[in-house]
Amino acid sequence: MPNRSSFVTDFPAVKLTHGPTPFEYLPNLTRHLDGPKIFVKRDDCTGLAMGGNKARQLEYYFGEARVKNCDTVLITGAVQSNFLRMTAAAAAKLGMDCEIQHEDRVKSTDDHYKNSGNVLLDKILGAKIHTYPKGEDEAGADAALEKRAAKLRKEGKSPYVIHLGPDHKPLGALGYIDCAQEILDNARDAKVQLDAIVVPSGSAATHAGLLAGLRLIGSSMPVLGVCVRRDAKQQTERVAKRTQEVFDMLYCGKKVAKSDVDLTDAVLAPGYGKFGKEVKEAIQLAARLEGLLVDPVYSGKTLAGLIHAIRKGAYKKGQSVCFVHTGGTPAIWAYEKQLSA
Repeated sequence: MPNRSSFVTDFPAVKLTHGPTPFEYLPNLTRHLDGPKIFVKRDDCTGLAMGGNKARQLEYYFGEARVKNCDTVLITGAVQSNFLRMTAAAAAKLGMDCEIQHEDRVKSTDDHYKNSGNVLLDKILGAKIHTYPKGEDEAGADAALEKRAAKLRKEGKSPYVIHLGPDHKPLGALGYIDCAQEILDNARDAKVQLDAIVVPSGSAATHAGLLAGLRLIGSSMPVLGVCVRRDAKQQTERVAKRTQEVFDMLYCGKKVAKSDVDLTDAVLAPGYGKFGKEVKEAIQLAARLEGLLVDPVYSGKTLAGLIHAIRKGAYKKGQSVCFVHTGGTPAIWAYEKQLSA
């Protein structure tokens, strides 16, 4: 299978990603902020039903599901989850059934949020939709999936559950071990010496995989995670745990250095699935200066976190920073009222 790191070749995988994804310079945004050169890793261009970072992760989940001869995949997430949409797409592509569970993470009575964007695509892709009433209960949400999986087994089906809680191995993080090498290759080919990579940090699979991947290939590149769901204190513990789990999965003997886990929650408020003026500004700057669309939940918050760091002097002229665009474009329509105001 092409574009796979040598560290993960023992893990089964399927090909879902259009890669390597583009690596682009953002000259207008760079000039506007008068700081470091800003590059973007376009993981919104991974393909698979409008793209996003989850394509890389799903290659490993579906790889395991195929080895186990599963015919149905189950996953849980927020109503406007990109992960759910891309799981439904991958299942359709691979001839499997898909059942998704919408968690009530964002209290909203807005019809756009409940029915457009990713929700509309979930339906078009043929996923069976369930609901879970709580939004901050990972263990409960995973348990509800297991209950549904048990029922499917009694019906003669062979289900595969993608757990999002921290009590299960972060198999999807392996996709960002692949991406770590890809980013360094991109920078080398563009003759760019990167000084840092900025990535969203939520479930932490992308953050942990990228950090682990860089360290495995001997790169000391700093990785800044922008909090999208939890504050920096909570997320630091989660990222460290997930990264160590990745190392342990690979039996490489490495340990996570505390100094490697860097988080900012400067643009997290007012919380998951919501956004303030900094995120709205980032969305508008990306669109109006670069023709680049970022979403309010992940990629827009990540870019806002980078802009905040630049304005605070964390990165300066003469340096180069890569922003990992994790996709999420369909969610823009779910926030029509807030973005058009």
